[in-house]
Amino acid sequence: MAAATSIWCASCNLSSQTHKKQSYPILPSLHKLSLSTNLRRISTTLNSAANSESPWPSILVSDKLGEAGLHLLCQFGHVECLYNLSLDELCLRIGEFDALVVRSGTKVTRRLFEAAKGRLKVVGRAGVGIDNVDRQAATEFGCLVVNAPTANTIAAAEHGIALLTAMARNVARADASMKAGKWERSKNVGVTVVGKTLAVMGFGRVGSEVARRGKALGMRVIAHDPYAPADTVRAIGVDLVSFDEALSTAHFVSLHMPLTPSTHRLFDDRAFAKMTKGVRFINVARGGLVDEDALLRALDSGIVAQAAVDVFSEEPPSGDASRLAQHENVLTTPHLGANTKEAQEQVAVEIAEAVVGALRGELSATALNAPIISPQVMSALGPYVALAEKLGRVAVQLVAGGTGIQTVKVLYASPRDPNDLDTRILRAMITKGIIEPISDAHVNLVNADFIAKQKHLRISEEKVGTSSRVDQPVESIQLQISGAESRLESTLLDNGRISIQGSVKQGVPHLTRVGAFSVNVSLEGNVILCHQVDQPGMIGQVGNILGERNVNVSYMSVGRSGKRGKAVMAIGVDEEPDEATLKKIGEVPAIYECVYLHL
Repeated sequence: MAAATSIWCASCNLSSQTHKKQSYPILPSLHKLSLSTNLRRISTTLNSAANSESPWPSILVSDKLGEAGLHLLCQFGHVECLYNLSLDELCLRIGEFDALVVRSGTKVTRRLFEAAKGRLKVVGRAGVGIDNVDRQAATEFGCLVVNAPTANTIAAAEHGIALLTAMARNVARADASMKAGKWERSKNVGVTVVGKTLAVMGFGRVGSEVARRGKALGMRVIAHDPYAPADTVRAIGVDLVSFDEALSTAHFVSLHMPLTPSTHRLFDDRAFAKMTKGVRFINVARGGLVDEDALLRALDSGIVAQAAVDVFSEEPPSGDASRLAQHENVLTTPHLGANTKEAQEQVAVEIAEAVVGALRGELSATALNAPIISPQVMSALGPYVALAEKLGRVAVQLVAGGTGIQTVKVLYASPRDPNDLDTRILRAMITKGIIEPISDAHVNLVNADFIAKQKHLRISEEKVGTSSRVDQPVESIQLQISGAESRLESTLLDNGRISIQGSVKQGVPHLTRVGAFSVNVSLEGNVILCHQVDQPGMIGQVGNILGERNVNVSYMSVGRSGKRGKAVMAIGVDEEPDEATLKKIGEVPAIYECVYLHL
């Protein structure tokens, strides 16, 4: 059998016999050798096999991966393990591979995709976070990005509970005292957790597992998550409450939220001021959720009695984060939430399965970027794809209260035969618009239905025939949202559903109807919607308020039910108005309510 053209790292501990059966050339554990030795041995082996061709894909593993995952990759392709390569060195080699598997150490940049020259088909991130992968560049170069989002769940939940109980009983402090030769029982009196209230902030995979373990410890568990279905939360004996109620009633607060623009530094001075004095605070989610300066102030004032922190805004911590780590009432660990032997192996297996599936051409539920769409299809659907996502973003911002969006009906008005209109990408983009602003999920055509199911989002579709031009795929898209409270009464239909409708005009997505009101709003930039009385001077009054606050108006549009009746005014703005400006607009006597939409 001809020698293979790639190299398998012997660190997977497969026998030489196994490698020979699968035609893998064998090298000593490459990552244990110097880089120059690695490259020299690689070059020798590749040269010896230069005249051989193999149909198997080549897979590069550039960060350490668990043996079980390496073994799975080995069964499918030629695997090469090269650790600690610089970007220059990686760029020199990447054109030889069909797949790249990384953890957080390797930065997968646009330059790397350019160097791959189109050969790289899939990047697998062993773990949840993908900050080190340029997804936009991956999509542009036709490379699928997959991750391993579920394998760490139990490990992260266990670590959260471990920090909670260790903090409550002063385990770390007592251990340090004993090692210093002291016997300080009275100084290390702890608190019991039985009967105490635990607030789980974020009820996703990890949050729900923490809640189960908290109940097993005899704690009363409450949760805040505006997009978690109440019946699902209640099913495990947890009460779903508001953000303020969770903070004001809990003895222990544990964070399990995604880091999004809306949750960045959510736990600031205002949030800590709402907490019960003497609360204990745990963060095993994301460092950016917490204003670390504010947490220090809360610790010093006694609002927070103790904190247990596994994640920091900057890692390793420096500045305020470093002062936090050194605080006498803070228990810290160096981002160990997923750092168990079992979790590392499970992550390795999960990412290996995802990479192998992608190389086989299978659609992966953990794909993080859109699949390749032909130029012809994108030319026809491009503006409608953008419209679908924008409508989803508008919809999620119109919903009030803590219910979130659970049921959406989408109506496509189209001159085409329903069987000739493939709406999967439009549905995926609506899902993307609804979910991404309030979640750390990354939605595309591959994973849209999977994520919608995870988030308990039910989307039904109906295609309505029209007599417009057949060359126009879609005349309009309407979203009707059931069972949700609206921030703007004018968006409601007679049946109580929130309704918005849009179309494409000269290639630009427009909002054309809000509830029963016709409008003409370009879905570019940001918009203020006002529900008001149709009377003279309204445009001037609102324009003057915005002008006084140096907010530039790009356009205004008014839709009304009739002369001097109710109306909806849409105002495009170049800058985001502050809360005081919106409040002043809302206080104009003829304005019932107003809402700012970030598009």
